[in-house]
Amino acid sequence: MPLNKTVAVLAGDGIGPEVTRAAVRVLKRVRADVECIEAPVGGAALAEGLPALPAATRELCDASAAILFGAVGLPQYDGRPLEERPEYALFLLRRDYELFANIRPVRVFSGLEHASSLREELIAGLDLIVVRELTGGIYFGQPKETRIEDGVEVAVDTMVYRAPEIERIARIAFALARKRRSLVTSVDKQNILESSRLWRRVTTRVAAEYPEVQLQHLLVDNAAMQLVRDPKAFDVILTENMFGDILSDEAAILTGSIGNLPSASLGARHDDGSQFGLYEPIGGSAPDIAERGIANPIAAILSAALMLRMSLEDDAGAARIERAVGLAISNGARTRDLARVGEEPLSTDHFTDHVLEHCDA
Repeated sequence: MPLNKTVAVLAGDGIGPEVTRAAVRVLKRVRADVECIEAPVGGAALAEGLPALPAATRELCDASAAILFGAVGLPQYDGRPLEERPEYALFLLRRDYELFANIRPVRVFSGLEHASSLREELIAGLDLIVVRELTGGIYFGQPKETRIEDGVEVAVDTMVYRAPEIERIARIAFALARKRRSLVTSVDKQNILESSRLWRRVTTRVAAEYPEVQLQHLLVDNAAMQLVRDPKAFDVILTENMFGDILSDEAAILTGSIGNLPSASLGARHDDGSQFGLYEPIGGSAPDIAERGIANPIAAILSAALMLRMSLEDDAGAARIERAVGLAISNGARTRDLARVGEEPLSTDHFTDHVLEHCDA
């Protein structure tokens, strides 16, 4: 295991502090030797008159093995330039630490099949992973601007991909698939987009390095349809930044709640084999339910498990957390977003108590 066991805890805004607190409680039960140090980020930092990503917070991240992230974003900052919004912190962290690979496991826990919008037989046992390229594409391409042309307001976003960017994210997907069910579904829009034609060519070349893994290509509109028609047909979904953003949220709701899905944003491995990453629930800040004690902490807790597995090289600890969450659910623990009509939902803290009870089971 890596010698550095410091984790930067950036709870952020909205429900971020509540669900991150739950994740830290579970993490410390499983790994008491991990040092969790908190620092402000996003709207919490802006409220103190600091940048969205303060210098001291960045220094803490520099000295840490990983980042456990909550959420950023508050409605009072909507409409401001990106540099003045809470979300800018996440943009900077992804860019400056070159966190190019976003890993989003999508799993339906036994006992939560009823919570999905699909029939139970379609999603029972669902277990797939979305691998999203995170630092390229239309979100980062230049030029990106709004301008006036002939008296008309025009907005421009540029989608750019380079072959090496596609190669490195493809290898992440194929390596994951090799340890799972050996199927990669690469999603693009090659019938329209030149960048997607490059994506398909490069992905096909990389596939030759993994002869034991099957590669199939789907256009993004077809992939979106197949996710709700036959989600268990997927194993590892590989796609570019914007498509991955959309498809992973679609996949999330198949599990019954976007509050169930963790994520890992990873950079390249260091020379010593360690891998720095940012780990966060994908559900966002949800300020409308903040400080009410009803937020679902599952995704944050499972993000801590991903952090143990991927940055702290502790598969056993990660498995303990994942098993504890599964046992809590199978024994009836439900937050408000997962409870059936007539079931008594648990608060964020009480659900976490149930997970803690099963950590040593």
